[in-house]
Amino acid sequence: MDNDVDVIFGYPGGSVLPIFDSLYEMNPSFKNYLCRHEQGLIHAAEGYARVTGKTGVVLATSGPGITNLLTGIADAMLDSLPLVVIAGQVSSAVIGTDAFQEADVIGLTTPISKHNYQIKNVADIPRIMNEAFHIASSGRKGPVVIDIPKNISEALVEGDYSGDFHLAGYQPTTQPNAGQIERVLEALLQAEKPVLLAGAGVHFAKANEELLTFLDRYPMPVVNTLQGIGALPGSHRLSLGMGGMHGSYASNQAIINADLLINIGSRFDDRLTGKLSEFSPHSKVVHIDIDPAEIGKNIKVDIPVVSDAKLALEALLEADAVQVDYSDWIDHCLAKKEDKPFWYYNYDQLISPQWFIEKVSQKTNHQAIVITDVGQHQMWAAQFYCQDKPLSFVSSGGLGTMGFGLPAAIGAQIGRPDETVALFVGDGGYQMTIQELATIKQYNLPVKIFILNNETLGMVRQWQELLYDEHYSESLFNDGKNPDFVKIADGYGIKGMQISQESIVDEALEEVFAYDGPVVVEVMIPMKEKVFPMVPAGKGNGEMTGVKPI
Repeated sequence: MDNDVDVIFGYPGGSVLPIFDSLYEMNPSFKNYLCRHEQGLIHAAEGYARVTGKTGVVLATSGPGITNLLTGIADAMLDSLPLVVIAGQVSSAVIGTDAFQEADVIGLTTPISKHNYQIKNVADIPRIMNEAFHIASSGRKGPVVIDIPKNISEALVEGDYSGDFHLAGYQPTTQPNAGQIERVLEALLQAEKPVLLAGAGVHFAKANEELLTFLDRYPMPVVNTLQGIGALPGSHRLSLGMGGMHGSYASNQAIINADLLINIGSRFDDRLTGKLSEFSPHSKVVHIDIDPAEIGKNIKVDIPVVSDAKLALEALLEADAVQVDYSDWIDHCLAKKEDKPFWYYNYDQLISPQWFIEKVSQKTNHQAIVITDVGQHQMWAAQFYCQDKPLSFVSSGGLGTMGFGLPAAIGAQIGRPDETVALFVGDGGYQMTIQELATIKQYNLPVKIFILNNETLGMVRQWQELLYDEHYSESLFNDGKNPDFVKIADGYGIKGMQISQESIVDEALEEVFAYDGPVVVEVMIPMKEKVFPMVPAGKGNGEMTGVKPI
């Protein structure tokens, strides 16, 4: 509570029963949400953290409790999400004896967490808790794990509760260097073809307004990463959309031909860059990032700026403006966007998934909090849901975790209860955490769930078709291998429906968004539909296939 926490996601077990007993006394001012699996807990906490900007808190028991959290910890680490994960542990006296439900939490989480602790003295709890929240939410955000042996959680703290701490070895740089800011301004003055790349760091720093002001002063084409969706409104005139493997032709061409690339808060992930030597070969590169370890890691950087994105943009705006005019370059990039937009086939009766997502975008006036799982639908949502709001597109980017979507939608709806949450999920990923429908029902969370059902692991199937001679090895769920998703929803007490024809989509969406409660909508889509355009693995972004035919 001292760290502004009033919501946690926890699942009880023997080693954490003393903590849950204390929570019992604190309800309802301090609310625990019980998911149905520990993986559900941590993805829910990720969704909560992503849409609120607050630290998500997870509580699970020892042994299988903590091992079921590992995927989510790794996921949060790669996507820089602030979490404090509290794991129960067997009593101190039996640690190292292969005791019942014992797991080496420190050993398991060291490579996938920002930091971890094992508490050995009950008096250390206040300090360690405060340190954990500070580390998770400062600098480059990330998950921090606290391992608490049962005898420690049963003990009483006596004396100082203040939890004061001083971390001499952890002092993240947040303020930009004045000399670096001056060099960025000089680069802006010299550039003729600049591009701004907006990543998740813009969201995390809550720098969206500053980004808009910067673009008012220095208008230039903007490309976003997957996690940077919504950093600039998707309908903004200067937005070229997502770059990279399944990004827009205009975005990739703009980066390839730029003479100045300003990256704010993106780590140059390989799904964005493609073949590194062909990514942006003619540009001077500015990289603004709060994590100095990311600067120069993948791409040679000419002007490094170690800083919080908001503070860097403020510093650029406080400096005297330099006079620039990139209008010819902007017109050139916008013409590419107009000529080669994202596209899809229209079918006579079957539902094009891209068309359906556009329909949802229009129906929600581009204002819903969009959650995705991982796969084809994830890329279609990134391409065709025009997201205008910051902190409102939630997806597993770095780890690419199937099963992420449904519990992340739970956390997002809890974090922003008054807003519409729309989940796009494939029939594969949906079944990985399908038991969380019980959580949605228990708390009556009005999540709108759209299962884009192509009866296959769509992205796997696409790669098998294009790269493995159509050897569909273990990727097909057709011929009755999928369950009846409408009946399953009904079994959990949730409204369900199936849509298989375009002609009823408008009416169905009207009903879905008018309904005061959760809805599961199974949308039948063509099995062979692909995600285009696409940069083949190992190729440069100039070698896209499936660009809109002339």
